[in-house]
Amino acid sequence: MIDKTVASVADAVANIEDGATVAVAGFGAAGSPVELLHALIDQGAKKLTVINNNAGNGEVGLASLIASGQVTKVICSFPRSAGSVVFPALYRAGKIDLEVVPQGTLAERLRAAGSGIPAFYTPTSVGTSLANGKDTRDFDGRTYVMERWLPADIALIKADVADTHGNLTYNMTARNFAPVMCMAATTTIVQARELVNPGDINPEMVVTPGIFVDRVIHIPNPEHEDDLLKAGRSHP
Repeated sequence: MIDKTVASVADAVANIEDGATVAVAGFGAAGSPVELLHALIDQGAKKLTVINNNAGNGEVGLASLIASGQVTKVICSFPRSAGSVVFPALYRAGKIDLEVVPQGTLAERLRAAGSGIPAFYTPTSVGTSLANGKDTRDFDGRTYVMERWLPADIALIKADVADTHGNLTYNMTARNFAPVMCMAATTTIVQARELVNPGDINPEMVVTPGIFVDRVIHIPNPEHEDDLLKAGRSHP
């Protein structure tokens, strides 16, 4: 087995290229890999497509990556929330593209990519503008719309505990999209609050097996997006 730990967040994101599709874990503030996102800003990759549940809050984490001008398109379920200020302004100005995907469909498109399934049918979005231009079929008297898988070049993940082989556990709702994003990505980069030796995580507790993980950086005291917002912080 390979030791997948890296020395710094800069090393973790060093090879993310311009034009990459980046899946960013998180459900609002929960599970947002703040340190990896800020390192990606400092790294400078441009023309990124970002997959996330939402489009960031305040001026930290994902919102700060969008504000930096490095993101050309966002694929998400909730492009506007109470704390969203950066993305709506850029979208209204025509400076960023948006693809809205129903939340369950977003998760399934990612899972399908990780499972090698190029497309599937779902009743969600039938009869709405989100189904425009997509194939539809009837099964057992009900109409379904075809959705394509959603592979990513990179996944940025926040784990609670990781071992050096990349086996992961998560803190409650921080789990959300993280497991399927790990599966869907060509390269999965993880920041972990606690780093342990192989075997220290009960195998029955492993959520994401190390086979889906490429790099792990130990961040023992990770920033929480909500705390940064309350403090009025921004990056850089």
